[in-house]
Amino acid sequence: MKKEYLIILILFYVLTVNSQNRTSENEKRNELKLNVILPLTGAFEATYERILNDKSSIGISAFTVYNNDNSHEDLNYSISPYYRRYFGKKFASGFFAEGFGMLSSIDGKKIYDPNDNSIFTKGSDVIDFSLGIGLGGKWVTKSGFIFEVNAGWGKLLFNANKTDHDQVARFGLNFGYRF
Repeated sequence: MKKEYLIILILFYVLTVNSQNRTSENEKRNELKLNVILPLTGAFEATYERILNDKSSIGISAFTVYNNDNSHEDLNYSISPYYRRYFGKKFASGFFAEGFGMLSSIDGKKIYDPNDNSIFTKGSDVIDFSLGIGLGGKWVTKSGFIFEVNAGWGKLLFNANKTDHDQVARFGLNFGYRF
């Protein structure tokens, strides 16, 4: 009699574990997002993210400036791959920490001319690579819509002496869809 209860208990446990695994396997694992703040400043950023499991993902962001009159950024364009670790209870959402790399094009050093109150760029654009860290939060609706806030900071590694700064920043207010 005890063996029968033990077998039923083990069978129930195995079925419960398998059903929990099936729900996470059926989760949608791809996301497309747009930064909604940057178009106000004359720039555009789109992101693709692939969810590896319920606690981690990898992704890539592409940034470009399309209107230099509105943008006060020295950054012309960038490609940023990243890895994220999620700490929320839901599937790949909640608070996260990320590590990122950034291949970027940055304006050369700016020089102020006091004679005619003008600013001009000395040298050509500088291509550099940065490594950085970031934090943020992601919320996903049952229908798959995403709201995300993130911020990050990184350091230029190779050509910082050819620009006016040696750091990069990532800020985002992103909306997207998980599919």
